[in-house]
Amino acid sequence: MNKRNQDRVQWIYSSENNAELSERYDEWAKDYDADLSEVFGWIAPKTASSYLAKYVHPHSVVLDAGAGTGLVGLALAEHGFENLTAMDLSEGMLREARNKNVYKELDQMVLGEPLSYATDSFDAVISVGVMTLGHAGPDSFDELLRITKPLGYIVFTIRTDVYLKNGFKEKQEAMECEKLWEVVDVSDDFQPLPIGEPEVLHQVWVYRVINK
Repeated sequence: MNKRNQDRVQWIYSSENNAELSERYDEWAKDYDADLSEVFGWIAPKTASSYLAKYVHPHSVVLDAGAGTGLVGLALAEHGFENLTAMDLSEGMLREARNKNVYKELDQMVLGEPLSYATDSFDAVISVGVMTLGHAGPDSFDELLRITKPLGYIVFTIRTDVYLKNGFKEKQEAMECEKLWEVVDVSDDFQPLPIGEPEVLHQVWVYRVINK
């Protein structure tokens, strides 16, 4: 990975608030797909989408939470999904996502803040590469649970170290204990960025919302 792209990633993660994060993603949007595929070998969208497709019918209404430029939407479209909504904090990233022509709706919102969707709006939610430092924290799960229908699915990726050290493990287990959701699948550790950051490991988690 060249220094320019390494610096760009650090620049994104050093954002001090969501407004700054949004502005930086706006600036990166046009180069994002090329950087992620050519420089990092980003495979998490396809990996997570294959897990969602195991449990969710392709006619289902699905939210791509933190959709970025729409790489997850493209991966889901390959599995036959058509009722997709993209949600992201960056207008520039959503503009790129619109150009993929796989989403019916595109909404600018911030994961981790109250979302404007009605309760029980979606059959499933997928969130790839968003549950991490400087982005969406463990409390993001509260809103994702609210907007997902009973017996619907919430699928997300998370870095293995972030899961253990940043409150995600505790939050996920607390929601299980409260019988809000149940684990139905967890992937083995995998390298989502095998070219640029091979030392980084993620897992895919699949939860089913318990009948509210």
